[in-house]
Amino acid sequence: MTDPSTGLPAGGADPDDPYAGLRSETPTERLDRNWVELLQELRVVQTGVQLLTGFLLTLPFQARFQELDTFQRTNYVVVLLLAVTATVLFVAPVGYHRALFRRRSKRRLVDAGTRFAKAGLTTVALVVAGVVLLVVDVVLGRAWGVAAGSLIAALIVLFWWVMPRNAVRLARRENGD
Repeated sequence: MTDPSTGLPAGGADPDDPYAGLRSETPTERLDRNWVELLQELRVVQTGVQLLTGFLLTLPFQARFQELDTFQRTNYVVVLLLAVTATVLFVAPVGYHRALFRRRSKRRLVDAGTRFAKAGLTTVALVVAGVVLLVVDVVLGRAWGVAAGSLIAALIVLFWWVMPRNAVRLARRENGD
């Protein structure tokens, strides 16, 4: 049975929270803290994604845009659509919050917001690598563009996926999990 105000098992312990019992906070306070932390993360990334999307939206109106070849135009359209998708994903928790406001569904809100953020980060990773590919392709040529885009994609995988998962693995080992 679950507590309708938190979505947690009756008794309040969150089985996924390694800090449960280490802080003097109720399950509701913990969910509130998780929501605030998620919003802070989204604020960091949202502005950059919106600026990048705005930049991409202006490109077709530049004189040199007409000189792009089919590959570059296709890359541009894909990157633009991904940037808009990332913007949608990063703003989605706000709409979700409005829908669930005062419905005692904070756990559902935090879980959905986390999924939106992860999907948004995946999408923005593709945008960043794709923009680098496009810009370097136009400036230095296709081979350099592919190399630069691939390098950036590899760095993103390393810093956004490999290193965090390694940190989780080390933390579990340290905590005896």
